[in-house]
Amino acid sequence: MTGRETELSAANDRALRVRALYEQLEQHLNGRTWTLHELMLGFGNDVGHIGRLLLAHDGTWTMSGNPTAELEHKLAESVWWCFVLADRLGIDLGSAYAATMTRIERDLEQSVSRNLETARPGGRSASSRSPAR
Repeated sequence: MTGRETELSAANDRALRVRALYEQLEQHLNGRTWTLHELMLGFGNDVGHIGRLLLAHDGTWTMSGNPTAELEHKLAESVWWCFVLADRLGIDLGSAYAATMTRIERDLEQSVSRNLETARPGGRSASSRSPAR
């Protein structure tokens, strides 16, 4: 396990400890813990809030407080939600992330390589050339 994988695993463990604390409160206050759909609604609400914070960060939405500090909080919380949802679904997020990044990186490297090989000066690719006459 690499250092980053260890960090991701530690972050996952901490996220689940925090979720367990929320579950204690939910059980006490509601007599049950949140369903998968309720968890998703909570995550979706935070994603929507991030959208408004991005607008505030860019100056196109007025809000009180510090948009950058709020973005830090909501983006970190969104990572937490991903760990929680993955756990509830039985998905090993660390493995899924590694496999997904490997596939995306490989595919992008191939695409970049293909496009750079066919690039011509002036911004036109070889495939966009007019047929030889």
